[in-house]
Amino acid sequence: MSRIGKQPIALPKGVDANVKDGIITVKGPKGVLTQKLIDGIEMHVENDEATVTLAKGHEEKKNFHGLYRSLVNNMVIGVTEGFTKTLEMVGVGFRAAVNGNTIDLQIGCSHPTSRKIPEGITAKVEKNTTIVLSGNDKQAVGQFAADIRAMRKPEPYKGKGIKYRGEYIRRKAGKTAKQ
Repeated sequence: MSRIGKQPIALPKGVDANVKDGIITVKGPKGVLTQKLIDGIEMHVENDEATVTLAKGHEEKKNFHGLYRSLVNNMVIGVTEGFTKTLEMVGVGFRAAVNGNTIDLQIGCSHPTSRKIPEGITAKVEKNTTIVLSGNDKQAVGQFAADIRAMRKPEPYKGKGIKYRGEYIRRKAGKTAKQ
């Protein structure tokens, strides 16, 4: 049995979770999220508490027990608080702007770089070099942040590029001149 999978999930006031036809639906003040269950994993909701269990005879699916408990917990957190990722741009001339449902980045490329903002995610630009992404789906927010970061990863010599707030960039020593 999974140690994480055994833990119950507390459902705060205003959050409704239910399972119908193998699909989990969690509703809250920040929206509705759904997740499909695989065979062998069950979810029960009782007294403002949800539990994820492993069905009898499906011991080969025990590696998914903790995963689905974490997915449901992230859904509950997403519809109550939401998730936020902050990206910082380091480099001369690097800046970002949000135009409607696209984010335009100037990151030292000769061509314009822009990304369409996925549905359910809001993007804000602070001080032209800080991008704040927020939404209720943890996977979608994290994936969009990773896509933006992949456009210009931080390099190890000067640290230029797009990085997560709080990310440590391991620096390398450059070439030294002969004296």
